[in-house]
Amino acid sequence: MNELVNFLKQGDVFHQFTQTQLELVANLCQDKQFAPGTTIFEENSNSKELYIIAHGEIDILVNPGIIGSKEKTEKTVIATLRRGQSFGEVALVDEGLRSAEARVKDKEARLLVIPREKLIMLCDTYPQLGYRLMRNLAIDLAMKIRNTDLRIREKVIYNQSKK
Repeated sequence: MNELVNFLKQGDVFHQFTQTQLELVANLCQDKQFAPGTTIFEENSNSKELYIIAHGEIDILVNPGIIGSKEKTEKTVIATLRRGQSFGEVALVDEGLRSAEARVKDKEARLLVIPREKLIMLCDTYPQLGYRLMRNLAIDLAMKIRNTDLRIREKVIYNQSKK
């Protein structure tokens, strides 16, 4: 249990959690190992878990053919996540479809998997914990949106300079 709490402490989404709050979240965690190359979830699959990386690296991939040209179906890595980072956080906000695929990079990965229903129930039971979690998720998602915006701007400027 202490080991799980230590992993959670490293996670951005659990910033400023008290020891008791971390222990409450740790009780919900499923500790899972994934082999290199394992797909954790597919793009457009259902969202029901939050993942925290304890060890290893996770590639986040998208298939450009889903919304663009059907000819280009090779998946593209848009981010590589490491220890302490989370993914699948949008599942906490809605239960929509995953917007990307998550795949273990080149070494075994250890992930803490937190089921959505249990985490939402914990947030409802302990509003201060819920507030901190949702605030941290909002900060994390805002940073990801800003980074995506910068990458899009870079791509647009690069394509304009080629003309």
